[in-house]
Amino acid sequence: MSIGKGWRMILIVLLAAHLLAAVFWVGGMAFALWVLRPAAGPLDPPGRLPLWRHVFERFLPWVGIAVIALLISGYGLILLSFGGFAAVGLYINLMQAVGIVMMLIYGHLYFAVWPRFRAAADSGAFPEAAKQLDRIRQIVTINLALGIVTILVGGTGRYW
Repeated sequence: MSIGKGWRMILIVLLAAHLLAAVFWVGGMAFALWVLRPAAGPLDPPGRLPLWRHVFERFLPWVGIAVIALLISGYGLILLSFGGFAAVGLYINLMQAVGIVMMLIYGHLYFAVWPRFRAAADSGAFPEAAKQLDRIRQIVTINLALGIVTILVGGTGRYW
């Protein structure tokens, strides 16, 4: 399909937004698990748990913005670049399916687990906060694995 210069620019912006949102989300999870977690591990609970509370307070809303950006840019690209859902390849459908699963998992973390962790950390109930933090770690580990798969599928799928 031949597109004009204006449409090409829109596609470039959509693709850039999609890539940056994915890199932010997956990269943030990788940083949290592989860098911040080991660095914070030696801290005592009164120092470690408030640290995580402040990290998530800043990171999770940005992930919500990334989720919205991924949805808008992804579906915009499907409609404008591929001509609709019927024209996309298997890799786009896989990327979409895994991405939606990731978003649902994020929603569970944000609306169910994060409030329990935040309340426990704020009240000084460190055993409960630690329990919820471990749940968050498990959820982030799952989503990181899914995110890596999604990036690999999206980046290599057109060559399958």
